[in-house]
Amino acid sequence: MGRQKTVQKKLQPYEIGELDQYLFGQGTHYEIFRKMGAHKAVQKKQEGVYFAVWAPHAARVSVVGEFNAWDFGANEMHRQEPLGIYTCFVPGAQEGDLYKFCIETQTGERIFKADPFANYAERRPGTASRVTDISNLKWSDEQWLQKRKKWDQKENPLAIYEVHMGSWMRHPGTEDEGFYTYREFAHSITDYVKKMGYTHVELMGLAEHPFDGSWGYQVTGYYAPTSRYGTPQDFAYMINYLHRNGIGVILDWVPAHFPKDAHGLADFDGMPTFEYADPRKGEHPDWGTKIFDYSKPEVQNFLIANALFWIEHYHVDGLRVDAVASMLYLDYGKQDGQWVPNQYGGNQNLEAIAFFKHLNSVVLGRNQGAMMIAEESTAWPKVTGAPEDDGLGFSLKWNMGWMHDFTEYMKLDPLFRKGAHYQMTFSMEYAYSENYILVLSHDEVVHLKCSMLNKMPGLGFDKFANLKAAYAFMTGHPGKKLLFMGQEFAQLREWSEERELDWYLLAEEPHQQIQNWYRDLLHLYRHNKALYELDTDPEGFEWINKDDTFRSIFSFVRHSKDNKKNLLFVCNFTPMERPDYRVGVPLRKQLKLILDSDDPKYGGNGVERPKVYKPVKQECDGQKYSIAYPLQPYGVAVFEF
Repeated sequence: MGRQKTVQKKLQPYEIGELDQYLFGQGTHYEIFRKMGAHKAVQKKQEGVYFAVWAPHAARVSVVGEFNAWDFGANEMHRQEPLGIYTCFVPGAQEGDLYKFCIETQTGERIFKADPFANYAERRPGTASRVTDISNLKWSDEQWLQKRKKWDQKENPLAIYEVHMGSWMRHPGTEDEGFYTYREFAHSITDYVKKMGYTHVELMGLAEHPFDGSWGYQVTGYYAPTSRYGTPQDFAYMINYLHRNGIGVILDWVPAHFPKDAHGLADFDGMPTFEYADPRKGEHPDWGTKIFDYSKPEVQNFLIANALFWIEHYHVDGLRVDAVASMLYLDYGKQDGQWVPNQYGGNQNLEAIAFFKHLNSVVLGRNQGAMMIAEESTAWPKVTGAPEDDGLGFSLKWNMGWMHDFTEYMKLDPLFRKGAHYQMTFSMEYAYSENYILVLSHDEVVHLKCSMLNKMPGLGFDKFANLKAAYAFMTGHPGKKLLFMGQEFAQLREWSEERELDWYLLAEEPHQQIQNWYRDLLHLYRHNKALYELDTDPEGFEWINKDDTFRSIFSFVRHSKDNKKNLLFVCNFTPMERPDYRVGVPLRKQLKLILDSDDPKYGGNGVERPKVYKPVKQECDGQKYSIAYPLQPYGVAVFEF
């Protein structure tokens, strides 16, 4: 007898085959979003939609929606083993139709769930998913993407404007919330960011989420840009427009936890599916949320493919990974008895560590020039180290230690700053242990922490002068930069997601002046290689005097690679004038004063002083040469040599 031939049916691009199941089960189907969810399709010459959902514990699954009057019996789905993926084709379903998966649990209960892979969702308070085709988004940012491939964030300027889109600006006098659409926002934010000199915007929580007060950090639609501001096509327009104008886009991304909303991922098929089954591993007591089960290949795949989805499909330049510390530590935010040690008895989540190494290796390996940024608040080693060297593989890490010490110092009355001088110098002890971003983020201007201006001591002039000095010190300190919206013009009130920024303050001179100051600091930063190209190299920074404790003055040099156009910073953090402040310089080269906080356009007194200084052979600060400079109260001077 001859061997029987088996003819395999040719799969359509949207259909799930054995290889798809195998890769998903291994956690390596990096484009699983092309198969799961809802995809427009044609079968037997009938147009419709092909649906697929992972529900391994379900007894039965149907897709219900506007196309079948939400009837559970109309479109039952077929279970594919071994993973428990359910699929079906619904003829007549079309673009824009609302739908959910109706899952019959093993106890016979029927629950209605939004599609975890949906590309678009009903506007809240609605919770259904919406059929949409995102296969043909319009792009014209090829030049930006080609440039990104050659971009090394270590040696380039990175000045990030952190923005909550719903409260940056709003339309006045409208009946609804007055949100800008993605397209409107694209134009207004681009104009502003270009004027100010930022290189990137970081957009808070834009994946679909039901509760405005979560700021986008409790996600129910990981593959859907929120419908609050428009369609997926509008979202793509925004990214494309920013890129066409030379501005990078970073999205906040939340693989740490998800909310318990009935339509979301929690107990997805009646049992823990995306989360750990043991509540001691699967629950965040402080946040009232669920923790992803990083031991499951399918869950790892869901998240890694999601990171790739934003970067590859939507052209996003980087992801800021939220709450990394909560993933790394099994006892994060938990009391004794609320957590389970790992197999070695420790508090490290070994599965999350492996997940990060896998995630960052794949995302950065496939997307040269993209960034994975860790918001990690502990001293966990090698967060930006290479996975092969037992690092987590991130591109950059938020410098939370610097932020804490810096803000604590700035809040002090100048009289007491000499007792906390080390808080401004300690960060240089570990500045090269990771690739850092210096951050003053949204977290620092909410929950009664005060705006940046109102953290400053004193009244009126003192507050503004302190803030100017603070921003200058931050600009000179090694590390990339991030500032939350509104702080660049000294917003008075704490931030609230319920209202737009207080733009009217710019009609007042002090707010306009500090905006001018921050703008010019950004331009100084972007146009001087000394401030960025050796950020991760100790050769790029030199203290001139870090021990002038009594006078609370700091002086340091930022060096460029070729040792040309080096910058000397002198920062005075008291209201005392120092008419002939002598500062040491490492070279007998002429110094040019290029930025002076005493300039009237920044709210200074405009005291006449030379623009060029010739060092004299007079030892000071351990240097052979020095200059004398009239340092003003809270004054900052930047010299080029």
